[in-house]
Amino acid sequence: MSSKIDQPQKPGRDSLSAPGFWRRLAAQTYDLLLLIALLFLATALLLPFTAGLAVTDQHALIYRVYLVVVSFFFYGWFWTHGGQTLGLRAWKLTVLTQDKKTLNWSQALVRFATASVALGFFGLGYLWILIDKDRRGWHDHLSKTAVFFETSQKK
Repeated sequence: MSSKIDQPQKPGRDSLSAPGFWRRLAAQTYDLLLLIALLFLATALLLPFTAGLAVTDQHALIYRVYLVVVSFFFYGWFWTHGGQTLGLRAWKLTVLTQDKKTLNWSQALVRFATASVALGFFGLGYLWILIDKDRRGWHDHLSKTAVFFETSQKK
């Protein structure tokens, strides 16, 4: 039988601390690479219906909305099914509500939308993590979610 005393914690990884900016940025970079590949695939799926053109001038807005919807479902599915995208899993992080429950679809939508706004202000919403005492960005505060260190112990 083991106790918490037998298992030393790494510095900065206790249950009260949150992951820092650079760790979160690394996870987001992994996810961005996967998202780009997914958006290429989503575009390729349209080609048979658009005479081989990815987008025409008259359908540019519809195409952009389509890509945003695909992006939302990419993040939303992972967040509502365990709280981890592949990038978060690689960096041992998870996105949960502030009371450490898995997000539902409406919470995922709020997080996605507010993260887009946070990024749109020259990334200031993300840089906020550097000065926030709880290491949360604007999108974390606005969606009432947070990024935590992964707590599941796999044996």
